[in-house]
Amino acid sequence: MAKKKRNPDSVKLAESILNAYQPESVEDMQEALKDVFGPLFEKMLQGELNNHLGYDAHSKEIKEHGNRRNGYGNKTLKTSFGEVPIEVPRDREASFEPELIPKRKRDVSAIEGKVLSMYARGLSQRDIAATIEEIYGFTISHEMISDITDAVLPELEEWQTRPLAKCYAFLFVDCMYVTLRENYETKEYAVYTILGYDLKGNKEILGLWLNQTESKNRWMQIFDELKARGIEEIFFISMDGVSGLEEGAKTMFPSVIVQRCIVHLVRNALRYIPSKDYKEVCKDMKKFYGASSLKAAQASFEHFQQRWSHHSGAVDVWKRHFAHVEQLFDYGSAIRKIMYTTNAVESVHSSFRKVTKKGAFPNENALLKLLYLRVKELDKKWSGGCIQNWSMVLNQLMINDTFSSRIEKYVQYLP
Repeated sequence: MAKKKRNPDSVKLAESILNAYQPESVEDMQEALKDVFGPLFEKMLQGELNNHLGYDAHSKEIKEHGNRRNGYGNKTLKTSFGEVPIEVPRDREASFEPELIPKRKRDVSAIEGKVLSMYARGLSQRDIAATIEEIYGFTISHEMISDITDAVLPELEEWQTRPLAKCYAFLFVDCMYVTLRENYETKEYAVYTILGYDLKGNKEILGLWLNQTESKNRWMQIFDELKARGIEEIFFISMDGVSGLEEGAKTMFPSVIVQRCIVHLVRNALRYIPSKDYKEVCKDMKKFYGASSLKAAQASFEHFQQRWSHHSGAVDVWKRHFAHVEQLFDYGSAIRKIMYTTNAVESVHSSFRKVTKKGAFPNENALLKLLYLRVKELDKKWSGGCIQNWSMVLNQLMINDTFSSRIEKYVQYLP
């Protein structure tokens, strides 16, 4: 391959740098280039100011206006070779807006998105700072990282209060626990997430709520908030025995159907089963909650109670909640498949846990902005389309007397 022809001026510049700095390593060369960058930026800024004022420095010609040069301001640029201090020329009227390096910009905008992306993936401030230094060659302080991530707080507040759809076919509620530091003490906070499916089959996280204690009044406040944000109808809520949720939801949305998560009931029952009986008990439980008809479910449950009566704890779990099994058979199989479990929102919490496992959070905002950035990542993932087999779910809702008239009110929101 023929040797590339070099620009003679570039060769002369390289020779002058080598003669002036005598670099002996890559690090020495980077330091030399940092010194070159400063005057280079300053020279280009001087050219921009000359063009702005309409005359060169030290020009003796008659000036068309009274605006003049007005000294310099100090600025430190963040470059791939590290921090470079420069002097930025100013004018008396403060009308000079450099295009090369805009005011208040220190070349961090190119990495802001990357900082947010790393924060959303659960990296600590120390890890983010180390990564930025390794890739870009300059140091970014914990305060700057905090400032960059705090920029999403107004967006988070707007998201938490945004208008919602008038009707949601399904809501799923689940809880996870995260550690927060408060007055030098650590406390466990419950993070409650509500995931909704609208009439088009689109997934949407309606909001995130932090609680230390649960009560009917707290859930009434949450559902009142959802109502104030525009929700008029909710068909189903699937949950795992959250204290006060059912009463709170029905106070605000009297027609809502609250479904206990069958998967959680299975887990609760298995706590009372010795390992040697796990397999057989699971098989018998599936016969009633996975039956093809209500009659078959009731017959299978009767058999379950007789066969496993010596495991009274497990049998009692199902006795207390068997109405939630029976109500599944009021609806078609496609609807049952969605409403019987909270797996959809548990999957969201699984994604949250990947980024919250780093330890205790210093305050609620630190936690909420991380979760919000994670929600934005999930929204991108969900933007591809609606829930699988949604047309079948919608058809089964529309032929059901309980929902047909209610859906007609929102026909404009149908796919």
